Amino acid sequence: MPEPLFPHPLLDALRAAPGTPAFEHAGRIVSRGELLDLIRRLAGAMADAGLGPGRAVAVRTAVTPEAFAAHMAAHALGCRVVGIRPGYTPAQLAHMLGMDVDAVLVDPATAAPELSGKQVLSLGPCPEAADLLAYPDDGRPLTVSARPGDVAALVFTSGSTGRPKGCAITYRALTEHWSWQPGVWSPVSTALARHFERYLLFGTLSSIVVLEFVGLCLLGGGTAVIPEDDGRPLFPYAIERHRITGSIVTVPRLYQMLRLLEEDAADVGSLRALMVSGSPISARRLAAAVERLGPVVYVGYGQTEASNISMLTPEHITAGRGLGSVGLPHPMVEISVRDGDDRELPKGRTGEIHVRSPYVMSGYWGDEAQTRDTLRDGWIRTRDLGYVDEDGFLHLEGRSRDVILVNALVVYAGPIERVLNAHPDVDEAYAAGAPDEDTGEAVHAFVVPAAGRTPDPAALSALVKAELGEDSGPKTITVVHDVPIAASGKPDKRALLARHGQTAL
Repeated sequence: MPEPLFPHPLLDALRAAPGTPAFEHAGRIVSRGELLDLIRRLAGAMADAGLGPGRAVAVRTAVTPEAFAAHMAAHALGCRVVGIRPGYTPAQLAHMLGMDVDAVLVDPATAAPELSGKQVLSLGPCPEAADLLAYPDDGRPLTVSARPGDVAALVFTSGSTGRPKGCAITYRALTEHWSWQPGVWSPVSTALARHFERYLLFGTLSSIVVLEFVGLCLLGGGTAVIPEDDGRPLFPYAIERHRITGSIVTVPRLYQMLRLLEEDAADVGSLRALMVSGSPISARRLAAAVERLGPVVYVGYGQTEASNISMLTPEHITAGRGLGSVGLPHPMVEISVRDGDDRELPKGRTGEIHVRSPYVMSGYWGDEAQTRDTLRDGWIRTRDLGYVDEDGFLHLEGRSRDVILVNALVVYAGPIERVLNAHPDVDEAYAAGAPDEDTGEAVHAFVVPAAGRTPDPAALSALVKAELGEDSGPKTITVVHDVPIAASGKPDKRALLARHGQTAL
C-alpha cells in the first residue's frame, strides 16, 4: 500500500494526540488539537479565497504557529507554496512573485507596499489584505486535495545571475521525504525525532531545512519552541531558558556559542541533538564542540535542490569513524562521484558529487536550461567536489562552482563582480570567499581602479548590498593595481586572497 500523501502523516499525528503541546510561543501553548483545528479553518478560508490544487501562494511571514498552520493548510489544498525569506531586495522579490503566483500571504509584521498588485491574504489585521483568521468557521472538514505530481513547494536558492532560483519539490517527493514520512524513517531519523522533544524553532519557514526539522519534531511527538527575543544570542541562552533538547545550527552560530560558553557558564545540559550544517566545519572545531557539549553533535550536508544528503552522527564521532567527513548518505540517497566526462570514479577518487533520491527537486521553476544542466536522469549535479572513502563516508574537497556560503546561504561571485564592474570607478573586479568566524564564509572583493579614478570601498559595498542583498555584501573590498594570473591564464583568486592575508576556500 502506498504511503499516505503529504501532509496526511502530520495531520494523522496531530489527531492521534490532540491534548499534547505542538508549539510554545510568546507565553502560550498551542496543542496538537488546536493546531489541527487552525489548519482546518485556514484551509477553508484559503479555499474561499480561490486557492486549491495547482494554485500558488507566496508565504512571507514571521515564525509563528499560525504561519506553520497556513503552510500546512495550503498543502492540504494542493497549492504550490512559494517560500519568501526575509532580506530579498525589491527586484528579487518582484522576480519571485512573477513565478505564476496567485496570492501572497503575510502577517502584520511582514506586509509591505511592494506586494501591491497581487491578491494579499493575511494572518491578522493588515491594510488592504483579507484576514484569514477573521473568516467565519463554517465547520467544513479538513481534506487533502494534493496530487502527487503537482509541485508542492518552490524553495529558493540564489541564481548565477543574482536572481533567486525556485527549486520545485513535488507532493510525491515530500511524501517520500526522509523527515516527513515516519513510515520510511531510518534509525538515525527515528533517534533524531526522539531527541527533538523540545525543538528550538527560529529563522524562516521558507527554509526547507527549518521545515523538515519541525516536521521531524512534530511527527515524533515533540514540541516546537519559538523563543522570544531577550536581547541575547539564541545559542546558548534560549537553550538554557527553554530547556531545549534539539536544534539545528549553522557553523557561525556554533562558533559563537562555544565562545560565549567559555565566558559564561550557561546550562546547555538539556541538549540531546544539535545538527550542524550550512558550511564546512573543521575537525578541530568539531572536536571542541563535542568536548564542550558532549556526544550530541551531528553534522549534516545537503542542498536546497536535494535536501539533506548525508549525516555524521555522534555515534560515528565517538567511535572515531568518518572524522573529517560529512557522514554517510541517508538510506534513500545514492551518491555518484564523477569526473569531467561524467564517468563514475572509484572510491577514494575526488570528483563532482552527484546525488539521486526520491525527494530531489523536479527542476527549477521556469528555467528549463538550468534544469537540464543540473538534473540529469534523476541525478542532481551538486557542483561540489569530494570523494567517498572505503567505509562509505562522504568527504567534501571544495566546490566546482564559484560560490560563497554566507550564513549558510549561497552567494554567487559572478553577480557581485558584475555589479562592481558596472561602477565607473572600477576597471576590473573579482570576488572570492574565505573562511570567516562570524558568518562561516565571507565575500572578499578586489577591484582594479579605472584610469584616473579612486574607488570608494564603502560606496561599492553599499551598491552590492542594494542590488543583491546584505548577504552578498563584501566584508572587504581591496583596491589592487595588478591581478595574479593562474597557469590556466585566468585571474588567480586564491593568490589574491593569500596576498591580502586570507585563506582561500
